[in-house]
Amino acid sequence: MGAGGDLVTVAAREAWIGRWAGPTRFSLRGGRLVSPASDHPRDPAPDLELAGTVFPGFRDAHVHLQLVDAAALFAGGLEEVYDLGAAPDVTATWLSPADRATAGRPRIRFAGQFLTAPGGYPSDRPWAPAGSVRPVIGPEDAATAVTEQVCAGADFVKITLNSDAGPVLDDGTLRALVTAAHRLSRGVVAHVEGDGQAARALAAGVDVLAHTPWTERLGDTLVRAAAASMRWIGTLDIHRGPDRETAVDNLRRFHAAGGRVRYGTDLGNGDLPLGINADEIRGLFGAGLDRDTVVAAMIDGEAGRRFAAGADRVCVVPGSPPSDDAEFASWLTGAKVVAAVDLEEDLR
Repeated sequence: MGAGGDLVTVAAREAWIGRWAGPTRFSLRGGRLVSPASDHPRDPAPDLELAGTVFPGFRDAHVHLQLVDAAALFAGGLEEVYDLGAAPDVTATWLSPADRATAGRPRIRFAGQFLTAPGGYPSDRPWAPAGSVRPVIGPEDAATAVTEQVCAGADFVKITLNSDAGPVLDDGTLRALVTAAHRLSRGVVAHVEGDGQAARALAAGVDVLAHTPWTERLGDTLVRAAAASMRWIGTLDIHRGPDRETAVDNLRRFHAAGGRVRYGTDLGNGDLPLGINADEIRGLFGAGLDRDTVVAAMIDGEAGRRFAAGADRVCVVPGSPPSDDAEFASWLTGAKVVAAVDLEEDLR
């Protein structure tokens, strides 16, 4: 198995390792793929060839796992997901010691409960699972609410500001939640909906918007300020008509101003593909992102670091990237998550 029985080399037709790398050799040992393979003999015949393009694991940064099948998302090419609102008794079943991959399901990072004003969104929504909403009763309750999420294993916290649906957190409570999360080294994701809510989130120091704003066209000054300090999750494909046009326009100006975009779909919201969504990717192209930026939006920075240090799982898309962006979006939906230990098993 490999040169001298120890080293295994895996050849890929193409690879993305933070950039397009062309034909790439990987070292495979101890259940990890390391790129590039630097310690093998010069130009050896590879032990295994992958007839496709290798990526660090693809991620959807906005899903609701209580409403969809995690195994189906994994089968659809997602190596990692961010859950943005769930009940503590359910998130407890998702914890993975030392971030180890779990066979047959994506890696899961989660926000815990929706933190909202009493009676606020989504407490009145039939889709919101029991126990998934945590009302915050004023600034004095903020630190307790955040601590509850962190103690339950939350990687970040989720705040909702939906003035179109009911009461929202007041400025003092909103700031107190952000301060408490940052004090515990947790980022803050906010759902903003309704006039002025994106501006409120920005002023309070929110780190990520769960959706590109779609209920109002944001002013250029606000967009530039958001681009300097926030990340926005796309979720363009949940909209149609004027809402879609407003979201794409806001995202185009955010991206042009240097704002960082995350690929996310709001899986669990309506009839969306259970896996990588080509229409969401096409929406990002329509907002001015090029394919390098789109791929970066689909890959967690930590996944890239895992790739350099040795990845236990990668995503493989059969064949080479098409030149046409619309075809590229469809091509990505063919991604499959491949575990390094399975490659080792194939060589035995």
